[in-house]
Amino acid sequence: MDLFSRSWTALRTAVAEVPDEDFERASGCAGWLVRDLVCHLVIGAQDVLITLVTPADSEPTVDAVTYWGIVEPPTGEDPLDALIPRLAAAYGEPRWLKFHFDDVGSAAGRAAQLADPAARVSTRDEVLTVGDFLSAYVLEWTLHHLDLLAHLPSAAEPPAENLAAVRATLEKIAGTPFPASFSDTDALLVGTGRRAPTDVEKAALGDFTARLPLVIG
Repeated sequence: MDLFSRSWTALRTAVAEVPDEDFERASGCAGWLVRDLVCHLVIGAQDVLITLVTPADSEPTVDAVTYWGIVEPPTGEDPLDALIPRLAAAYGEPRWLKFHFDDVGSAAGRAAQLADPAARVSTRDEVLTVGDFLSAYVLEWTLHHLDLLAHLPSAAEPPAENLAAVRATLEKIAGTPFPASFSDTDALLVGTGRRAPTDVEKAALGDFTARLPLVIG
């Protein structure tokens, strides 16, 4: 729960500090501008709110790690992916997108703090505890925080403890640890295909290189 709050607060603060003119810069998500990424985060905040008020009575089917799986890389043909840039452009000025994100994002943060970690909720046709659901979202928020600052070098990075936690989650999903020589940030960027490994990193990764990128969905 604490990791969720820290990751979400850090991400919301980073978005609030992005100058309006930088909303037209590229993000770390291929094909998306910063404004598109922020619009996607609005939808993510809505998902948190919806899931927290969707109780379930059955036993959990997934946990914070198995909630995620390795999927095929996006092709750009998914209807929702194509919709995001149009929704983001409809805001017109960045201040309206910032306002909506702060409004919904604040509500999602408060709902998470008030929720019972042991309660069970349903989402994506799965059941899991609130604690596991919010822990799973630490991966989402932290990776997208890295996407936000991909071309904004002055932006604040995600909290170190969140980077370490998400690296551990990604290693569990992959079933393989990243080399100790990799920083947590490099493990996440290279591991999820946000940047290509250098020759030195490929040598350290060995056979693991052939399994990259790990596209999480």
